[in-house]
Amino acid sequence: MPTTILFIEDNIDIRENTTELLELEGYHVIVADNGPDGISMAMLHQPDLIISDVIMRGMDGFEVFELLLLNDNTRHIPFIFTSAMSERSHIEKAFSIGHCNYLVKPYDDKDLFSVIEKVLGFKT
Repeated sequence: MPTTILFIEDNIDIRENTTELLELEGYHVIVADNGPDGISMAMLHQPDLIISDVIMRGMDGFEVFELLLLNDNTRHIPFIFTSAMSERSHIEKAFSIGHCNYLVKPYDDKDLFSVIEKVLGFKT
């Protein structure tokens, strides 16, 4: 059974390109284009990993992560933030919320898969 990744990203080009990359590597990808939908998808599908943009309309990635950590069914899911915001304060905020990883945009497929492998503990 393939590893399931929930990808929460509001930019359609990034969402489509990254989803295609992940699927070509054999991952099953579920997508959401905003925080509330991402939370719903996480609760419904219980993915093996969540990758979420930080800056999104309505609810940012920090809020998504905080809410998922409050739920017994989703708090165990590894979480990777993606953002063009590379300031130390943003990265520190992510880590202050809970155990996570942070990938600065633009990232290439090598960076993406390296972080995924690190988080999931195996090579694809």
